[in-house]
Amino acid sequence: MVLLVHHSVSPQSRKTRLIMAEKKMLFVLKEEEPWNLSESIQEINPSNDLPILVFDGNVISGNNAITEYLEESNPQYKLMPEDPKERAEVRRIIEWFDIKFYNEVYKYIVAEKIIKRFHLKQAPNSKVLKAGLNNLRYHMEYIDYLADRNNYLAGKELSLADLTAAAHLSIIDYLGDISWDEYKNAKLWYAKIKSRPSFRDILKDNIKGIHPSRNYTNLDF
Repeated sequence: MVLLVHHSVSPQSRKTRLIMAEKKMLFVLKEEEPWNLSESIQEINPSNDLPILVFDGNVISGNNAITEYLEESNPQYKLMPEDPKERAEVRRIIEWFDIKFYNEVYKYIVAEKIIKRFHLKQAPNSKVLKAGLNNLRYHMEYIDYLADRNNYLAGKELSLADLTAAAHLSIIDYLGDISWDEYKNAKLWYAKIKSRPSFRDILKDNIKGIHPSRNYTNLDF
């Protein structure tokens, strides 16, 4: 059995959960607050970040390391295409969300609304939130473009690109900050991902002290 140390506001944790569910893996969850990791977790992962995989005396940490391990060790359910050019496109979109979206949207919206509230006990800065929402519009337009061009973000088949994007967006969606009706193609794509069995547990997430948006669990939003 695999233990996944995670937190529901960590997009990397959500991505790992989606990958493992798509690959039909059995795992148990242990929740840790990213801003207040226990000593036992700090001992097994000195970088002090989430998620962390623990199994058979092994520990794997780091977003990219976990993603690659899960893909390579469970090849019967592939989430990366065979063609090198297509693989490069998947990796490009993964990097877009894990780095660009994370720095331009997550750090402005989620960090202000959730992490700052529970970690620092401070109210969010309205100017920072406004900047994050402006950045979000730019990213949603790009997602809308990708979804219009392909069945999925990186091509005709579901890939790690879709799971990465959906993991990040699902947290913003939980907070109710996405105006889905303005992005028809992105909305259709997200509804398709949201309806997959692998997404069921994500939709059950309940962030302490913050209720999900009205349409968060609605598959026909």
